[in-house]
Amino acid sequence: MLKAIEEKVYSNKRISADDALYLYQTEDIFSLAKMASHLRKIKNSGNAYFVINRHVNPTNICVNRCKFCAFSRSKGEEGAYELSIEQIIKKLKPAAGSGQNFSEVHIVGGLHPDWPFRYYLDLLSSIKREFPSIAIKAFTAVEIDYLSKISGLSVEDTIAQLKKSGLDLMPGGGAEIFDPSVRNALCPEKISGESWLSIMEAAHKQGIKANSTMLYGHIESIEHRIDHMMKLRELQDRTGGFQAFIPLKYHPQNTEAGGFESSGIDDLKTIAISRIVLDNFDHIKAYWIMLGEKVSQIALMFGADDLDGTVIEEKITHSAGATSKEGMTRQELVNMITRAGRVAVERDAYYNHIKVYDRQGI
Repeated sequence: MLKAIEEKVYSNKRISADDALYLYQTEDIFSLAKMASHLRKIKNSGNAYFVINRHVNPTNICVNRCKFCAFSRSKGEEGAYELSIEQIIKKLKPAAGSGQNFSEVHIVGGLHPDWPFRYYLDLLSSIKREFPSIAIKAFTAVEIDYLSKISGLSVEDTIAQLKKSGLDLMPGGGAEIFDPSVRNALCPEKISGESWLSIMEAAHKQGIKANSTMLYGHIESIEHRIDHMMKLRELQDRTGGFQAFIPLKYHPQNTEAGGFESSGIDDLKTIAISRIVLDNFDHIKAYWIMLGEKVSQIALMFGADDLDGTVIEEKITHSAGATSKEGMTRQELVNMITRAGRVAVERDAYYNHIKVYDRQGI
């Protein structure tokens, strides 16, 4: 059967869910890597992308308490925090003035029980006013649903108001696994997988590009993962609004769900299979924060073409025990990529090239 799948891949034909299941079951990871690399090369040549970005998490206070999350807190709980707009602007200023040519700010946080919709509009407009050239990637579909509820607006009107205030793109968080049984066990308060997809479709229709994700390695089955990818592929066929797919490795430390981390082989298989299945996605991201630096380098040989970015201050994954750094410099990312045999390309939030580095990272 592997031979038949290879024939599809090398003939630029779409594989089925059954094909994807077989690829997860095969021990021939080298053929997997070869197929995924073939598709990566067609889409992105030898390039591997990164962005000079800054993550900001305005609050960890959240009305949802998902069992896989070690980041969230209840109001008044030890470790709970909330940032004012002024504090967030202050956080961004050193990064913007550091010579890093800051291109993107990435904003996700808890669903705060008290903040009004106006806070989020003012946050966007304040960042745009202070840093007009920086793209704002903010608010997962879960956050959009919550903002719709507290504002009394439809999802479509909520997105329109956020876009008017400065929202440029959306991150892909909150997708987790779409299957209802998995979702009800891990995050019963969170919106359904169908709602996540519907909100993303609404954003795409308003010209908001977005990422998509899948949290894997907890209680889901391989079949659940494949179903998740297939649903993303179907939506991308309709809208073309996703820029990248990011398989997010589950980290169990300090979570209610517990469990163990996935293996390196599982990580690489998931990267490769996502590249093969998601033939209508331009980019597959090996998020170095979650995978670690060395597995992320290897992932560039398994179909990945993007490592995300400098990040600067990552809180969510490190709350769950990630051992990677909380941020990287431009030169560290260039070094990671070039030492993995790829061409390092600094990009903006929309994958436009800013600078292409040679093999020596110059």
